[in-house]
Amino acid sequence: MHPANILILTYGTRGDVEPFVALALRLKERGHKATLATAEQFGPWIASFGLDYAPLTNASLDVVHSDDGKTMLEGGSSLLSRVAAGIRLARKSGLINARLCTDAWTAAQKTKPDLILYHPKVIAGPHMAEALSIPAMLAVLQPMIVPTSAFPATGLPRVPIPGYNRATYRLVAMSYGVFRQSVNRFRSEELGLAPVRRARDVLMPPGMSVFEVLHAISPLVVCQPGDWPAHALMTGYWWLPLDPDYKPPRALEEFLKVGKPSVYVGFGSMTTRDPEALGRLVLDAVRLAGVRGVIGSGWAGLAAESEDIIVIGDVPHNWLFPRMAAVVHHGGAGTTAAGFRAGVPSVICPFFGDQPGWAERSLALGVGAPPIPRKRLTPESLAASIATAICDPAIKVQAQHLATDLESEDGTAIAVSEIEKRLQACKRS
Repeated sequence: MHPANILILTYGTRGDVEPFVALALRLKERGHKATLATAEQFGPWIASFGLDYAPLTNASLDVVHSDDGKTMLEGGSSLLSRVAAGIRLARKSGLINARLCTDAWTAAQKTKPDLILYHPKVIAGPHMAEALSIPAMLAVLQPMIVPTSAFPATGLPRVPIPGYNRATYRLVAMSYGVFRQSVNRFRSEELGLAPVRRARDVLMPPGMSVFEVLHAISPLVVCQPGDWPAHALMTGYWWLPLDPDYKPPRALEEFLKVGKPSVYVGFGSMTTRDPEALGRLVLDAVRLAGVRGVIGSGWAGLAAESEDIIVIGDVPHNWLFPRMAAVVHHGGAGTTAAGFRAGVPSVICPFFGDQPGWAERSLALGVGAPPIPRKRLTPESLAASIATAICDPAIKVQAQHLATDLESEDGTAIAVSEIEKRLQACKRS
């Protein structure tokens, strides 16, 4: 088809960005011009792929490193402390969203897109598309937006009450109401549009008649519900290919050549008020489990000293994870997918949000040992789950089977096909 100009909006941690890099690269291969707009801190990394990039403020990510952000993430504080922290963060959210909207609009004005594809954390996307009279497509990494009676929104508990599952999606939609004031100001002052009335219209404004919702998730991991509308689709994961020229740190290569099986432990973008205590917990757990540990320092700045442990910075998961006996992580959507693709057992220690849902899926699929929520994490509990992960042959076999099946999928190709169908349909109309 005729090359199109596509603006991709995403926001969050690396796990929220990497799948969209993979999609942008595939669109570029098809001859389209894809501009990826996301937090400034990812700009140099995105540019290294030869992709066009537009900056969005880092402000929302900076909140993660604040005291209130750490209180909400770890979940170990008192309920009163968490409520107070949540109120303070909510007060900041409107101003941060306003800045995100302004930055996204600047990107749209510069790129003049034919289509906008947006992550639900960049809620300016559909409003800008409405103002520009172009199509918009929502792309999500968790099934939390499109209602179904098959299961609750990811991260919320399963409760055997009639109507409960669908009600959880209404709860998610209502949560967007906190941004309605800032979105309406953006619509009025910058886009010249009428205000939206309902909380759910913040993410899917009524001025946009039809939405496609692409889920960058494998249907082998989450089966596509039979009651989804035709515009919702599980495409399969959007994998970023491993750079064939990638060279890992020499110290890591040497560490992996000798000794007992190595287990990865890292909590990615999760922060902590006491990184030394969390580092000691991980060190003690690795010792109790009788394994060697590859510790990802992550945003928490984990550190540990032992001849059986090496601490690493950023190393591509698709290089590292297949070399591990098991992977221990927080259960972010991207890290979970990487663990599944690696074909090794997982131990998920969820902190918040959708992470408990991915922990549940790892167990249900038979590819993970019993999860341990962050607030219940101890050296003994973590060591026990690590031991299960590396010693249970059924988990190993099932993890390998899932990885083999995932290799047969091409999620980015399906996503690109859907994008091109939408562009062609709009051109005909």
